[in-house]
Amino acid sequence: MTLDRAGFPFIGGAAIPTLTLLLAGQASFALALTILPVAVALFFRDPERHPPNEPDVVVSPADGRVLYVGPGQQEIAPPGDWNQVSIFLSPLDVHVNRVPVSGRITRVNYQPGQFFPAYRTDAGTHNERSEVWLEHKGQDVVFRQVVGALARRVVCRVTTGTPVQTGERFGIMKFGSRMDLFLPPDAALLIEEGRRVRGGETLVARLMRTS
Repeated sequence: MTLDRAGFPFIGGAAIPTLTLLLAGQASFALALTILPVAVALFFRDPERHPPNEPDVVVSPADGRVLYVGPGQQEIAPPGDWNQVSIFLSPLDVHVNRVPVSGRITRVNYQPGQFFPAYRTDAGTHNERSEVWLEHKGQDVVFRQVVGALARRVVCRVTTGTPVQTGERFGIMKFGSRMDLFLPPDAALLIEEGRRVRGGETLVARLMRTS
């Protein structure tokens, strides 16, 4: 099983009690505590995904359950007109995040904040978050990593000017989070609220061709 490198310090920390008991000769207790590093390792799992080979489709940037699909919510969407897809990640979901559509990164903004439950609408504007802007054939696409009550940090590994491909890994959110995706208003939405999605694979929208 492949693991995201951001998890190594947490897995190591969770393994310390097990190793301590093992060195003290308490093998049975050590065995029982192996569940801790195993559980943490599962959180940071990084499975392979197979994005569709279509130029204008938008895939889910995260695993989880779709909270909202529709016009951009005024209180959390960037200025202007948008379509919005919001996804809630539980601690059991894969937390590695993926680029929703190919293009070039034009802006990356990190904003410290609160740690409200990620399913709350106001989490999108009050919680710690990282917002990435991408240009796809002259159209802006925005995806926002938002931490939740359990999550305490977002990791974003793309920088301004970087070319990216659909489904490419770009970061991770730690221990339960939310992903907001903002698309042009004429994008055709292909997803519905309540559905489970897989990052890098599930189609959520199709962008209109501009050329």
